[in-house]
Amino acid sequence: MALNRLSEETSPYLQQHKHNPVEWWPWCQEAFEEAQRLDKPVLLSVGYAACHWCHVMAHESFEKEDTAELMNRLFINIKVDREERPDVDTLYMTALQELGEQGGWPLTMFLTPDGMPFFGGTYFPDKPRFGKPSFKDVLVNVARVYAQEKETIAQNTAYLKQRLTPRLNYGAAPEFSEAQLAAIAAKFIGAIDPTNGGLRGAPKFPNTTIFQFLWRAGLRYNLKTCIEEVKNTLLHICQGGIYDHLGGGFSRYTVDERWLVPHFEKMLYDNALLIEFMTEVWKETQSDRLKTRVAETIGWLKRDMIVPGGAFAASYDADSEGEEGKFYVWTAREITDILGHGEEAAIFAQTYDVTEGGNWEGKTILNRLKALALLNGGEERAMDECRAKLFAERERRVKPGWDDKVLADWNGLAIRALARAGDAFAQPEWIVLAADAYGFVKSRMIENGRLFHSWRDGKLKGPATAADYANIISAALVLHQVTGEAGYLDDAVEWTAIMNRHYDAEQGGYYFAADDTSDLILRPLSASDDAVPNANATMLQNLADLYTLTGDAAYLKRADGLLTAFQGAAQTMAIGYTGLLSGALTLISPQSIAIAGDRAGPDAAAWRRALAEVSLPGATVQWVNPDEDLPASSPAFGKKAIDGKTTAYICFGPRCSEPITDPAILKDRLKEERAVSVQVAASPV
Repeated sequence: MALNRLSEETSPYLQQHKHNPVEWWPWCQEAFEEAQRLDKPVLLSVGYAACHWCHVMAHESFEKEDTAELMNRLFINIKVDREERPDVDTLYMTALQELGEQGGWPLTMFLTPDGMPFFGGTYFPDKPRFGKPSFKDVLVNVARVYAQEKETIAQNTAYLKQRLTPRLNYGAAPEFSEAQLAAIAAKFIGAIDPTNGGLRGAPKFPNTTIFQFLWRAGLRYNLKTCIEEVKNTLLHICQGGIYDHLGGGFSRYTVDERWLVPHFEKMLYDNALLIEFMTEVWKETQSDRLKTRVAETIGWLKRDMIVPGGAFAASYDADSEGEEGKFYVWTAREITDILGHGEEAAIFAQTYDVTEGGNWEGKTILNRLKALALLNGGEERAMDECRAKLFAERERRVKPGWDDKVLADWNGLAIRALARAGDAFAQPEWIVLAADAYGFVKSRMIENGRLFHSWRDGKLKGPATAADYANIISAALVLHQVTGEAGYLDDAVEWTAIMNRHYDAEQGGYYFAADDTSDLILRPLSASDDAVPNANATMLQNLADLYTLTGDAAYLKRADGLLTAFQGAAQTMAIGYTGLLSGALTLISPQSIAIAGDRAGPDAAAWRRALAEVSLPGATVQWVNPDEDLPASSPAFGKKAIDGKTTAYICFGPRCSEPITDPAILKDRLKEERAVSVQVAASPV
């Protein structure tokens, strides 16, 4: 009888594998001790609950007795939830990429008994196909090489150890200039799909961090093409099949270049990043479509993603009843049975691409790619009614699996997004949602003064990563600016001190894992973005904000050191470092708006509306009571309300505007002041 050790784990992904005939271990020191005792290689399998191809490999291989027999005889087998241990996933995914393989999940890595990787891949089929060998053949061959070719193993591990060891000195590089950042943004345009938006080709990911940089640079340097490509990208994402037109929320990516066919998993982080980004672009465009998508996606979060206590769950699965997308797709007959044959039903079919033959495997993925423009008001209201009917029917279906673990870093992204959206759209209940989730993290995910990464069923799992702290610090800073509550700023200061103490990379930046995370062979160190902004990129913005809000020059010094540490790498491979590039825009010329006046006063709403009608990403907003002063380091230090009126000051770098006492003038002046005239120079990407 196989001894599967996953039944006591809290991760829904690990729970999915607790009945496998594989003798799975969770990630633990005991598993490696057993590998050393038996001199067996380790098979590390990393996935997550919403991963379609993880399910496929499980059904084809891990649930089969003959495959499990090979695994159990030849290997010590460890199963990891990448969302519960992102540090483990980051380390071994980087190793796979250093072997020249494309990353993805499931991640299948082979390790020596001391944890050093020597071979790997992603999904392996049960029979040779897709240009891949069968998983059983891989198992046999890897075990043979480990037993008979020790020199090969030693060479591979030595190479990977050298490649994985963090380099604290990335080489001398010139400081970023305005002209260089403008040139990088302009050159990115060549990588953008001019028809469908997004990066060229398939699959299509939202790549929010890249497009946020393009948006910021477009506004700052008056690069109209960048601005238009961002708007076109969001248009297609909002109207494509990647969006759930009935229930709200976005899938992780589409397999095609038109944004039509998603892998249907819905992740908290994607939706948080898109809510925040759509809000920022809406502030400039006042697009009804973006406003609607933000509201609908927050509606989905509120309806389907909140766990008891107020935090947000991790994801919904791609599969239901063993089929990918079954919950989301329709036949034309099903839609006709619900909507009938009238004029409104005909308009719905034309608008949402409903045909007899379907648009995916004989079924219909609802989308508006052939009807990008909004209909007239009456027709849109009719579509709302049709969608409500279909949604009510869909709620009767078997829902995809729900991964209800709470992740600190992803919740930080959601808190920040909700606070910003609530402020911009004058929706205080969204700010309450953000505050509730923040309260959950602060009250339930801290033990002995330290944050943990994951919570489920009252149990904390996984040491906090730098991303956990960076995102929660960012969330606290935004909540402070939106609500004016000093406690959030105090928290940000305290958590940044913990970052500096336990994640410090000495010559600048932050390690991904803390100095007391004892179960990793190496501590990853990078500033390149993945699906979410890198922790170092987020901290660059956080440090700049903390300097503006507290006046403590140590934050500015730390930010300068961080950017210096990674700017050489960012200048070599800019498209992988767009989060850091956005932070560089902030650091080169910090932007802040100081408002002297009562934030709860009768005219405060007009000032908030003015701020909500101009995009100024990266800027800090400080409300100061008339009898208070800003920090002495602030360029607006000493500036007061004029004649008892609420008064604003726009500060770009060390220069502040004249006092502004009319919110309408504030809006116009912000648009004038944010732009920088530069000569665009050639720059590598």
